[in-house]
Amino acid sequence: MNATKNEVRLEWLRPRAIEAAQAACPTLLQPLGTIEWHGLHNVVGLDAVKAHLLCIAAAQRGGGLVAPPLFGGMGGLDQPYTFVIEPEDTFQTVLVRGWLERLCWEAVRQGFRAMIFLTGHYGAVQQVVVRETAVRMTRLLGVPILGIPEYFLALDAGYIGDHAGWGETSLMLHLAPDSVDQSQLGEPPHKGVGGRDPREATAADGKRIAEVIITRLADLARQMPTWDADTCRRFADAEAALLSRQLTLAASEKLIWAGWRNIGAGALHPYGALLVERKFDEITALAEKL
Repeated sequence: MNATKNEVRLEWLRPRAIEAAQAACPTLLQPLGTIEWHGLHNVVGLDAVKAHLLCIAAAQRGGGLVAPPLFGGMGGLDQPYTFVIEPEDTFQTVLVRGWLERLCWEAVRQGFRAMIFLTGHYGAVQQVVVRETAVRMTRLLGVPILGIPEYFLALDAGYIGDHAGWGETSLMLHLAPDSVDQSQLGEPPHKGVGGRDPREATAADGKRIAEVIITRLADLARQMPTWDADTCRRFADAEAALLSRQLTLAASEKLIWAGWRNIGAGALHPYGALLVERKFDEITALAEKL
């Protein structure tokens, strides 16, 4: 495999290069995804591939190192070529939560002072487990750990997450154009596709969305190792407020997706900017709009 410009992939670096990168910015970015049907036009590894490429671009711009992507998540469509590693209908998890917890301990032991879990696979349970683990390990280890789906960083850019629809397909047309073949779509309805029609996806839209995500990821990767204990506490409290609100809504309405019902209407659109600007009290207030 060819090395990328400013190699940031942890597995492709020798010890002295890792040491230099950590000295400059001790943040570890972890892409998460799974193997799942993403329509006839996209590759089945889209989630992790997408997250990995976004993390690489962010680390090259802002600093930090990128761990190998995890192709194994919670849930998945009832479609061919989908590997359901853990079920979607329960918040109980042995594999994903346990793996992330162990990774946090090891990353801190190896000298990293911040972590970002970027999940490109975003069933409701996957999102909850990633954020909950990040909040808990932030408090336990005393270093900031962010756990989010990539679309949370681009809500104000009009990308609210989808499944192989306009958003994901546009991102892949920009990030990995050879992975997309829109000619295989045919007429709607498109099997296993959720969201705006992927026939409307363009590389230009993907570039615009990706730029927002990458810029914010890069800013966070650069900032987070410098946060003091009070900033880490306020950050964890804000993320916990979002998590608590989503779980409360899921329990009260007996619907796992209840905590996302107002995202499309703009409830969390300011989140990405507020996160970068460390306006954590405002994020806490936003949670009540879900």
